[in-house]
Amino acid sequence: MPSDDSRVCGPVYALADCNNFYASCERAFDPSLCGRPVVVLSNNDGCIVARSSEAKALGIPMGVPYHEWEPFIRRNRVCVRSSNYPLYGDMSHRVMRVLAQNVPMIEVYSVDEAFLNLSSFPSKGLTDRMRTLSNMVFRWTGIPISIGIGPTKTLAKVSNRLAKRSPDLGGVMNWLEESVPEELLGTLNVKDVWGIGSRLGRSLGSMGIHTALDLMRSDPQRMRRHFSVCVMRTVMELGGTACYPLGDSPVPRQTVVCSRTFGADVSEYAVLREAICAYTSVAAEKLRKEHLLARMVQVFLMTNPFHNDQPQYANNAVRMLPLPISHTPALIQAATDGLKEIYQGGYRYKRVGVMLAEIVPDHLVQTDLFAEENPKSKRLMQVVDGINGEWGRNTMVFAAAGIERPWKMQQRSLSRRFTTRWDELPIARV
Repeated sequence: MPSDDSRVCGPVYALADCNNFYASCERAFDPSLCGRPVVVLSNNDGCIVARSSEAKALGIPMGVPYHEWEPFIRRNRVCVRSSNYPLYGDMSHRVMRVLAQNVPMIEVYSVDEAFLNLSSFPSKGLTDRMRTLSNMVFRWTGIPISIGIGPTKTLAKVSNRLAKRSPDLGGVMNWLEESVPEELLGTLNVKDVWGIGSRLGRSLGSMGIHTALDLMRSDPQRMRRHFSVCVMRTVMELGGTACYPLGDSPVPRQTVVCSRTFGADVSEYAVLREAICAYTSVAAEKLRKEHLLARMVQVFLMTNPFHNDQPQYANNAVRMLPLPISHTPALIQAATDGLKEIYQGGYRYKRVGVMLAEIVPDHLVQTDLFAEENPKSKRLMQVVDGINGEWGRNTMVFAAAGIERPWKMQQRSLSRRFTTRWDELPIARV
């Protein structure tokens, strides 16, 4: 048992972040992709949503339409993959299980990120311990990760970014071991600080705050008056005062959005209705998974803006519910009512989607006897989620969401679902 003086006073956090996660998942089962530039496309193969380091070095930007860069990608022999979400989701679970088995407490922050509580570990050798953990994750899953260590979650985020930026650190950076950490904050743009982003970054820039160091040196109360308590806490976290324990973050979820572009343009109302019901089912499942409820349902649709030779139309409709819910049938009813209001015939639609808003935690809502979210409907949703969780999404679906789904997205460069489908397992040959 290590002595008390071998431990750091106060909390210690780490952020474990998978490197180029989608591309790394593709490489884990196709070693021929190692060392090659790889890009992963969004739903319907529309935009570039992930890039390997080699693709980034070629100058391929994030979020650009694939068709605009396709000639460049072909010339440079870049490997292209369609988004394989069943594979990525399962690989994420595997990475998180390895992390959870080796630290006392973990907060899964996103599909490729997790915060770790390291407060109970001795300070001596902490960096080496995290390098060992990083190597273990790679050895057991094939996914490379970077780890940043800090006295606050915000500084752990900063350390992680610096670890990715500096290959000589071996994938792990420990803020607690830095002799002059303020110099490092001066190298980080304020918009890259966790919880700030581009929009807040521009506002802070107009006040002369351009780097993370500038933000750290600002007056917390002034930041609260000008912006919010979250920005004030970010200032304090940059200064080493922990404001966000595990399970809490500066940017709580405000909306749940599910939207896809169609594989081919759609004109028929019945097909659009089927798609919006399927998307609403997915969004409702996300609510329940995060123990949330929504009171507002917004439906939107649009034609293809790239087809200038066709008539253009876009619109949205909002439905407010009496009480916040996560009950799929009631949300589907609200969404279809909204779609019926804005649908117009004679157009070729490229995208339809649903956004759930005015979100609250499910334990903060007091319902009534006649609410949609009654105990019986809640149990029904738990059964549906349990079946789909064990046997795969869409094992049990609502009839309104359709079976054949002719509107579903194109995935011309889809890899196999190596870890979740028996008929797509890799084949070993002697």
